[in-house]
This record gives sequence, C-alpha cells and structure tokens, in this order.
Amino acid sequence: MNALEQLKKFTRVVADTGDFESMKAYLPVDATTNPSLIYAAAKDAKYRHLAAAAAAEAKKLSQNNGEQLALCLDRVAVLFGLEILKIVPGRVSTEVDARLSFDTEATIEKARQLISMYEKAGINRERILIKIAATWEGIKAAEVLEKEGIHCNLTLLFSKIQAIACAEAGVKLISPFVGRILDWYKKEQQFSSTNPLDDPGVKSVTEIFNYYKKFGYTTEVMGASFRNKGEITALAGCDLLTIAPSLLHELESSNETLQLMLDANHAQAMDIEKINLTEKSFRWLMNEDAMATEKLSEGIRKFTADLLKLEEFLKKEFLQ
Repeated sequence: MNALEQLKKFTRVVADTGDFESMKAYLPVDATTNPSLIYAAAKDAKYRHLAAAAAAEAKKLSQNNGEQLALCLDRVAVLFGLEILKIVPGRVSTEVDARLSFDTEATIEKARQLISMYEKAGINRERILIKIAATWEGIKAAEVLEKEGIHCNLTLLFSKIQAIACAEAGVKLISPFVGRILDWYKKEQQFSSTNPLDDPGVKSVTEIFNYYKKFGYTTEVMGASFRNKGEITALAGCDLLTIAPSLLHELESSNETLQLMLDANHAQAMDIEKINLTEKSFRWLMNEDAMATEKLSEGIRKFTADLLKLEEFLKKEFLQ
C-alpha cells in the first residue's frame, strides 16, 4: 500500500479543496471549503456556472445590491457544498463569514440560514459542518448551534485552551492549524524543524488529541493546514486530517511505511491535568499565548481578505 492508503487505515482523510476532480481522484471521506478555495474554483471555467446560478437566485430574491451580494455569497457556498456532497460519502464544511467572528448572535443566525438552504435542497444537517472561528464568541455560538443539531467545525484553532473550550461547549469537530503554528515559530524564533515529531504544530495537535481522549471528550480532532508530508504522517491516528491535493498526491506517490502515532488507548493512561475554563481564564490564557493570539487574529484577517476577493469577483462577473 502507498502512504495515503496506509493513512486511511488510521485516520479519516478529508480533502481541503474546492476542486471536484481532486476529490474524485483521492476519494476522501469528507471535504472542507473556505472562501479562498471557492474563489479559486469559481474562476475556473468548469465551475463558473455555480457562481452564475447563485447570482441569478440572489437577483430573484432581492433588488438591493447589498442584499444580493450577501445572498449570492451564501448561495455559492451552498452550491459548492451540494456538488461536493455528490462526491464524498460524509460531510462538507461550509464557512460562516469571518467578519462575524466576534458576534455570537449573528454567527448563530448565519449558521441557521446556511443549514436551512441545505435542508431545502434535501440534505440532512448531519452531513454539514458549519465552520466558525474559534474565538470565545464563536465557541459560544457553536454551543447553541450544537444543541439545535447544527454541527460545527471550529477553525483557526492554535491552542489547547481553544480546544478545551470547544470540547466543553460540545462542539462536533475542531481544526487545529498545524502549518500555521510552524510558520509562527519559524518567523518569531527562527525555529527550523527537521524532525516532524519536533514540529510545534504536530506537538500541539498531539497534546490536544491526548487531552480529549484522556477525559473522554467526543469532539473530533481534524489536523489542518499542513506544510509538508512529514507533519501528516506524524499525526497518523488523529481522528481526521484535512489535506490539500498536492500533499495527497505526495502521499499517494510514497511507499514509506506509516505507524500509528496517535493512540486513544495510550492517551487514556497518561497523567494529564484537567483544566477548568471560564471566560475570564480563557481570555487570559489566550492573551498569554502570543502565537495563538497572533495567528487567530491574522487568520480572521486573511479569511476576511479572501471573502472580499470573492465578493469583488461575484460583483464584477455576475451581479452588475
């Protein structure tokens, strides 16, 4: 077996792409999207019809330019999601507007709107994960949504503190960002990782995984944002890993032997201290973690920038 086939024995593989052909090629269980992936795909001639269809529907529903754009953004995300669900047997993640990252009520309302659109298209909400930034406000929104049966994927997660808050809130899934953690250490501390086991992003996900399994949390851990194949193979055994097509190809082309690196049974025997979080302690501990604080803020800004690019594309090409 190649490395990708071996990995699938240990971990549920998710495609981190908006390209349907890549999904068909690598047969992931789930898929995740975001505005940058949708923007890249929508510019492709193969997928322009989805953006055009979203714009046409938005124009029917409103004559107001601002409302049209908001409707079009939601609809294009859902249309891509619907196409993805024809390919993957599991779930698709659809992202809430990053500009709502500090607004609990608006995030809840947007998530309900997206789920309603999927359900009107005949998709059971069990197949949808609503992606929300792992701010305190986002986590509180997810707590409400999970009680309504709307499952959430908490993204831009860089610390155990964020992960614990998500687990306590009953969140379905978290996406800790491996590569972006490594990026920060390389920039701030001239950190150079040669051994994947020394990679700070790998260490972070391993610590979160072990904590969850030790204390019996059901929140799924999905490692994300990988910079190299070694980070992925070092996390074999993680609940899920979301992987870009280029790295899926690299794994498929490799014949190296993989080992189970993250083991729930092993984690349960570990001596790990339980941490009890409040809003005050969450905010303080995040403030004390420069990397997590900076990468969360940067991530929200980047997601917003990608969203603005998608907005401009839709306005220019379809909403004039």
